[in-house]
Amino acid sequence: MRTSSQLIGLLNFLTFLASIPILGGGIWLSSRANNTDCLKFLQWPLIIIGIAIMVVSLAGIAGSCYGNTFLMYLYLWAMFVIIATLIGFVIFAYAVTDKGTGRPVSNKVYQEYYLQDYSGWLEERVTSQSYWPKISSCIRDSHVCGKLRKDFGGIPESADMFSMRKLSPIESGCCKPPTGCGYVYQNETVWIMGSGMVGTDLDCGRWNNDQETLCYNCDSCKAGVLGSLKKSWRRVSVINIVILIILVIVYVVACAAFRHDKRMDNDEPYGETRMEKVQPTRIHF
Repeated sequence: MRTSSQLIGLLNFLTFLASIPILGGGIWLSSRANNTDCLKFLQWPLIIIGIAIMVVSLAGIAGSCYGNTFLMYLYLWAMFVIIATLIGFVIFAYAVTDKGTGRPVSNKVYQEYYLQDYSGWLEERVTSQSYWPKISSCIRDSHVCGKLRKDFGGIPESADMFSMRKLSPIESGCCKPPTGCGYVYQNETVWIMGSGMVGTDLDCGRWNNDQETLCYNCDSCKAGVLGSLKKSWRRVSVINIVILIILVIVYVVACAAFRHDKRMDNDEPYGETRMEKVQPTRIHF
């Protein structure tokens, strides 16, 4: 086996290994879709790309080991399409999560999330009537707010202790009323109306101490889901960018090695002699 063929086989093995983090990222998003983020279409592109890289890498390994030119052509063209698709997915992930972030709250560690800070395709999809009922139901069924409650010897944590907690975007947006509403803390998911006027935010009227209602229909809850999705997508995108750089480098080296093999098979010389073969002179002696 030629050294270049061995190199191509090794590179294909590296791309096979590189597919594992991508597939793992898709599976991680899938687990969050079932338990936390509750949006169940984001993980499939990554899972499909990860599986595709695995299959194509195996074809490349077989092609390099057995000298099968068809499999090598298939590997190079398929990997080009996969790299282009992964680039598109990374750009898409950053484009739809470029807006919106948590706002700091005075004397609180946690942040609060506002729907008006978000816009674009992802915001429209999350807030649409066809998706939000399913998302809110998923959040309710995941008992994320119930898991928020803590007690010490049967005594709920105090308001001061709660204000020092670092809540997730969904915990902050769905499990408590907005701070501006002026509700008084009783425990993590029970708040009563204070002596002053309730804030003008529409979410103030949507809050309900019923544990099946809470703020699941609030705009702050929708914003919390968007904030959670942004964090999840950005984490996975960082991994994808690193893997993408590795795939591009491997692909370029594999193309060069494959071209070298073709030249060897065609017995093409190099340097000046090769140039004379490609463009022979018309004057012969």
